[in-house]
Amino acid sequence: MMTELIVIIFLALAFDFINGFHDAANSIATVVSTRVLTPRVAVAWAAFFNFIAFLILGLHVAHTVGKGIVRTEIVDLTVIGSGLLAAIIWNLLTWWWGIPSSSSHTMVGGFVGAAISKAGIGAIFIPEVLKIIAFIFLAPLVGIIISVIFSIIVLHLVKDFSPFKVDKYFRKLQLVSSAAYSLGHGSNDAQKMMGIIFVALISTGHLTANDEIPLWVVLSCHAAIALGTLSGGWRIVKTMGQKITKLRPFEGFSAETAGAITLFGTAIAGIPVSTTHTITGCIIGAGITKRMSAVKWKVTYNLVWAWVLTIPVSAVFAIIIYYIAKYFGK
Repeated sequence: MMTELIVIIFLALAFDFINGFHDAANSIATVVSTRVLTPRVAVAWAAFFNFIAFLILGLHVAHTVGKGIVRTEIVDLTVIGSGLLAAIIWNLLTWWWGIPSSSSHTMVGGFVGAAISKAGIGAIFIPEVLKIIAFIFLAPLVGIIISVIFSIIVLHLVKDFSPFKVDKYFRKLQLVSSAAYSLGHGSNDAQKMMGIIFVALISTGHLTANDEIPLWVVLSCHAAIALGTLSGGWRIVKTMGQKITKLRPFEGFSAETAGAITLFGTAIAGIPVSTTHTITGCIIGAGITKRMSAVKWKVTYNLVWAWVLTIPVSAVFAIIIYYIAKYFGK
C-alpha cells in the first residue's frame, strides 16, 4: 500500500509539473508578447509568484477538490491513479499540439471518469461538477467582460498621454499585473493536486476528512508547478501571446489584471476554474476594445472546441485506464 501511495504522490507532482509548463503561457504570454520581459526572466517571475500563492489566497480550491467533487468513501488508489494518468496523457497531447486546454478540467474529467467507473454516477457530487462545467464558459465570459471594462477605463485615463508615455508606464505596470495573475494561477492550479494527494492520504488511512492538508503537501505541489513554469511552455506561449490578438503593454496589463481579479474571486470562493480559459477571455476582451476584427476568431473557435472536449475525453481515458488496471490487478 505504501508503495502505491508513493507512486500516486509522484504522479500528482508530475501532473503539477506538467501543468506548470503547459500553463506557463497563462502567466507569461502577455508579458512576453509585449516584450516587457524576456522569456527566461518572465518564467522565473511567474514561478516565484506561483510558489507563494497559498500564503496570500489560502487553500480554498484544494478543499473543494479534496472533499467536494468525488465522495471520499469510494476513492481508492486505483481511482486516483487512473484519473491522474488520463489527465497527464491529455495534457501532454494538447501541449504537443500547442492547444491551451485546461489542466484543471482534464484533472476533473479524469477524477470523475475513474470514480464513475468504480461506483457509478452516485460517486460524484453532481452539483459541484456541473458548477465546474458551467465555468468552462463563465470564466472566459467573465474575463472578457472585466477586461473590456478595465481596458475602457484605462484608455480613458491615458487619453491625453503620448503613445511613448503610455508604453513606458504600462511596461512597468505589467510587472505588477503579471505577478498578480501568477498568484491567481498558483492559487488555482497547484491546489488541485493538493486536493488529490489529500484524498489519497485519506483513502489509505493516513488522514481523515477533518484533518488539515499537511504543509509538506502544500509546499511540494507549489514547488512542482513553479518548477514546471520555469521549464516554460513555448508552443502554447506562441498561441496565447501571438495568435489570438496582437497585444501592446497597456492591453497586456488590462488582460492580466482582469484575469487576476477573476482568479482571486474564484479562488476565495473555492471554485476550481481554468486559468487557461480565464486568460484567453481576458486577451480577447483586450483585443475587442480595439475592434472586433483585431481578434482572430478562427483560432478562438478552435480553442473553444478543445475546452468543450477536455472533460469528456479525459473521463473516457480514465474509464479505459481504470478497467485496464482492474483487469491486470486481478
